[in-house]
Amino acid sequence: MLSAAESAGFAVFVTTDKKLKQQQDLTGRAISIVVLLTTSWPRIQRCLDRVVAAVDSAIPGGYVEVPID
Repeated sequence: MLSAAESAGFAVFVTTDKKLKQQQDLTGRAISIVVLLTTSWPRIQRCLDRVVAAVDSAIPGGYVEVPID
């Protein structure tokens, strides 16, 4: 999925898969990965400012986890 997203020109991949870092070799990736630390949509909605900030500050090949209260 990451390769397909990179090939399609996506710059940022947003996911709630906390194990992505252990499941995938992220070395050399051009896409930035933003991991939301919950799957609860109501909780994510309350913290959209954090999600937007993480996406806006994403750097190529970066990895960031966004804590959600």
